[in-house]
Amino acid sequence: MALEAHLEGLASKHRELEKQIAAELAHAAHDDLKVAALKREKLRIKDQMERLRMSQNSAA
Repeated sequence: MALEAHLEGLASKHRELEKQIAAELAHAAHDDLKVAALKREKLRIKDQMERLRMSQNSAA
């Protein structure tokens, strides 16, 4: 149960980063470094979610 809550929290952060990236890219003079950092963080969270799902499946 706690793992599912943790996964949902990560998914929420992932969605929020997606919104932040879209908002930054909507600006004509967006900051490429900021966008890259947001994308790296989004990927880090996605990888973490995948690792947790894999460990959950192997434990079942």
